[in-house]
Amino acid sequence: MLSFSLLYLLFLAVVDLSTSTAEYLKLPLLHKTPFPTPLQSLSSDIDRLSLLRHRHHHKHHRTALKSPLISGASSGSGQYFVSLRLGSPPQTLLLVADTGSDLTWVTCSACKTNCSSHPPGSTFLSRHSSTFSPTHCFSSLCQLVPQPDPNPCNHTRLHSPCRYEYVYVDGSKTSGFFSKDTTTLNTSSGGAMKLKSLAFGCGFHVSGPSVTGLSFNGAHGVMGLGRGPISFSSQLGRRFGRSFSYCLRDYTLSPPPTSYLMIGDVRSTKKDNKSKLSYTPLLINPVAPTFYYIAIKAVFVNRVKLPIDPSVWSIDGLGNGGTVIDSGTTLTFLTEPAYLEILTAFKREVKLPSPAPGDESTHSGFDLCVNVTGVSRPRLPRLSLELAGESVFSPPPRNYFIDVSEGIKCLAIQPAESESGGFSVIGNLMQQGFLLEFDRGKSRLGFSRRGCALS
Repeated sequence: MLSFSLLYLLFLAVVDLSTSTAEYLKLPLLHKTPFPTPLQSLSSDIDRLSLLRHRHHHKHHRTALKSPLISGASSGSGQYFVSLRLGSPPQTLLLVADTGSDLTWVTCSACKTNCSSHPPGSTFLSRHSSTFSPTHCFSSLCQLVPQPDPNPCNHTRLHSPCRYEYVYVDGSKTSGFFSKDTTTLNTSSGGAMKLKSLAFGCGFHVSGPSVTGLSFNGAHGVMGLGRGPISFSSQLGRRFGRSFSYCLRDYTLSPPPTSYLMIGDVRSTKKDNKSKLSYTPLLINPVAPTFYYIAIKAVFVNRVKLPIDPSVWSIDGLGNGGTVIDSGTTLTFLTEPAYLEILTAFKREVKLPSPAPGDESTHSGFDLCVNVTGVSRPRLPRLSLELAGESVFSPPPRNYFIDVSEGIKCLAIQPAESESGGFSVIGNLMQQGFLLEFDRGKSRLGFSRRGCALS
């Protein structure tokens, strides 16, 4: 079997992208209304973590090239979406922006003439695109995706297409042809650019609650932004550099401000000395190489260091533990020993009254809630995370205390399972208001409270 690194080199040779340039891509990140309630976010996040951990644990039993690529996009609650124009002529589809998976896939239909059951933008009509082509099952690309058959190539046929399939932990499934087509993208200069041979999954069979109906919030697929060679960001890396960034704006505002996903080195094209980034190394977990891991060294509440053993944040020899930055999870989940210390410190520092007894229907899933009725500027504890690389991530309280009902705020941090190799997840709510730069070339994560001006 070809090595993973050799397959990656062959993959880069197949994908038709130009050399690097000073331009970068600027794609709007959308958030669909109505906004999810906090309890809906909690419920969907628990499903999301189950899917992420399912993908993580399968690495113990499969080779890196054959393991399932599980997105975890189990619901639209709290997620951000990217509009992608695919095919010739372009067809516009809405995809979940997911840093927790590699595979980009869309729902597909093979109809050619009678397509009235597919309104424009509801599915990708592959036969309406003059540049669509399935990859061959013997190609190096095909070896990078999970396949439904251990012997995927039918040797009696010379042109067998590459079939992919992955199954979610709840039994949901997407399968079809791993394909290539042209995508049309917006550049930083305001123009449009066509990139040939974007590799993606064309899902002709999509079923189950994780990928259909209201639980998918009307999305038509997933844009995988993980660290693997087939992710959207990896495929565009040769053209725009090995980095991408985004700044998630507060989607509870009305009207919500626009957030952007930017592929390429934004800072080299914009001279903005006020938005100097802090950096922390991106760790590589061989058991789960898709994920973006960072190292937490210490936690402070109101500038007081909590007595948390640093070992609770580490990745062990089996790949368990660690902390992942994930755009597809809304709330933040921290390893249980650390969470309990944070919860205790917050309860000690909070000087606001608790909600009235008997009014628990809106916040029964949260361990700490306060009544802020009549308080214009409630004083809430300040949380700071000391990261590797001598950087400190200090989000404002609104990133971790959320409104669950009129006059009631709750701590939007949950305990992560310590058994079964549970790992911590920094969700998109905690990331709001920061420019986050995923610099894969230098293996580091940059962040800045002022950097959103770049977007």
